Amino acid sequence: MSAQENLVGGWTAYSKLTPKDEEVFKQALAGFVGVNYTPERVSSQLVNGTNYRFQCKATLPGSTSTWQAIVEIYAPINGKPHITQIHRI
Repeated sequence: MSAQENLVGGWTAYSKLTPKDEEVFKQALAGFVGVNYTPERVSSQLVNGTNYRFQCKATLPGSTSTWQAIVEIYAPINGKPHITQIHRI
């Protein structure tokens, strides 16, 4: 079993993003406005599709202040990934 594989329902440890993770994040945040999120690490959970928790650096456009946030995304087996929750940490 590789580091990315896990039992159904269990969350993986946070790790560096793979190209697939980056694509899921990009698709889910396409058209999102208000805050810029830059993913730094990811954890995933295999369900009927995949849940993702992206640990991100967040910034407001035109501002120098930054904070950390968790952007939760659900990627269905068939269909477009979408944001389910965003938590400031």
